[in-house]
Amino acid sequence: MNRREEERLRRQQEKREKELERLDKMRAYEKEYAACGSICGIDEVGRGPLAGPVVAGAVILKPDTEILYLNDSKKLSEKKREALYDEIMEKAAATGIGIVSPARIDEINILQATYEAMRMAVEDLGVRPDLLLNDAVTIPGITIPQVPIIKGDEKSVSIAAASIIAKVTRDRLMVEYDAVIPGYDLASNKGYGTKKHIEGLRELGASPIHRATFIRKFV
Repeated sequence: MNRREEERLRRQQEKREKELERLDKMRAYEKEYAACGSICGIDEVGRGPLAGPVVAGAVILKPDTEILYLNDSKKLSEKKREALYDEIMEKAAATGIGIVSPARIDEINILQATYEAMRMAVEDLGVRPDLLLNDAVTIPGITIPQVPIIKGDEKSVSIAAASIIAKVTRDRLMVEYDAVIPGYDLASNKGYGTKKHIEGLRELGASPIHRATFIRKFV
């Protein structure tokens, strides 16, 4: 092995060790509550867009599961999220998804729709966790003990994993919607209020997946 190859391997090892240290810090809550039993991370995506559903993810990771580069989904590239999604789905003890439609959001408001999506995600796990680690909120209507963590998707591997599967699920849905509802650039903006999206709204009006309560100033 030449010196260049040795240096490359050394840098790779240093990078891996640094990442393992970061992940160990992100397991602080999982370690703190380990005695409670099975721990599930909960997070949502899609509270702010003008179109599309709100989606929640629920993930139970085994204590010894190693998934490098878990992080808040917003801090990851699309390519990295897609790769991590596959790894999470393969390695997690259980995963669940909850999806609440734009019409339901208009009916009960986005906060209540978010809670509903989270309850659906927990139900979709197929098993009952002993504790929920939630990103920022306490979910009403659930009897499982809960720990809300501000910026939890940056501080807990379980919540980070939940944020990733929720984000990838919703992004894939928006790409599918764009194929059948053109004119709003949904594949690119994922329903958020970009210039092209708002131009499409003003030209075409609302589509069946727009949130009526979110677009009043545009339509």
